This record gives sequence, structure tokens and C-alpha cells, in this order.
Amino acid sequence: MLSANSITSFVTALICTLSCIADANAGIDCFKCVSLEWQNRACDDPFHNNFSSGLLESPCMGGRKGRNGLFPATACIKLTGYYKATGQHVTVRGCALDSGTLTTDTEIIRMSHCGGFYFDDKYVDGCLQSCDDADGCNPHRRPSLWTRRC
Repeated sequence: MLSANSITSFVTALICTLSCIADANAGIDCFKCVSLEWQNRACDDPFHNNFSSGLLESPCMGGRKGRNGLFPATACIKLTGYYKATGQHVTVRGCALDSGTLTTDTEIIRMSHCGGFYFDDKYVDGCLQSCDDADGCNPHRRPSLWTRRC
């Protein structure tokens, strides 16, 4: 026969486990916006959350390689830089998820990168940064704080 304490302990453990599973599947909240040549000040740096509450997507949803539809994101991203050909400034904030492939070169969220890269078929000098440690973790931060802990 089970005692009242054993049943209470079991129910408590079950509730904790289920709540952890629900939290893990809930995704992350991220700011989503685009600014070209400083046209969307709420999206640009310096980032002020009090002007951009409408930019927070909760939960943030993203596409997954080889799958249809949207899925809860696992990381927030921020791209900022200048188009090489025109000198036009670009800032993009959004979210992404790991598609589960084995290489980091095809997974945008696994490694932050500063330098040159292609975005929308245009060459950009700038930084692509990712974070997954808190909801809304993609406002303006110094790059050293954005690097992932691998």
C-alpha cells in the first residue's frame, strides 16, 4: 500500500517533469524586424525595448531544413552590417532552429560569425550572432557577449 507521502512525492515529480517538457517544447521568444539604411529605428542599435514591444514574437517560429511548416525556434539571431556593393546598412532580428544536421557550416544558430557573408544574394560585411539563453536575447549587445558557449 502506498503512503500519502509517496503519492504526493510521485505527483510532485510528475508535475515537475511535465512542466519541464512543456517548457522545452515552447520555443524561445525573439525580436523580429528588418531595418534597411536606418529606416526602422525600433529595430536598429542601440536597441530600446520600450519602443519595440510589438517586435517580440512569442513564441518565435522558424522553418526547418527538409520540413514543411514552422516550428518553435531554439535560438534568436541578429544580423547587422553593410552591403558591400552599396554601403547600405542592414539590421535583421529573428529566430531560427537547429535542423539537426551534423555540420556547423549549415546550421546558422550553432556559431556566431563576424566578417563577410551572403544575405539575400548580396555580400555583407558584418556580424551574424545567435543566442539561446533567454527569451528576447537578441537586442543590441557587445559581440563578446553574443558568442555561443561551445
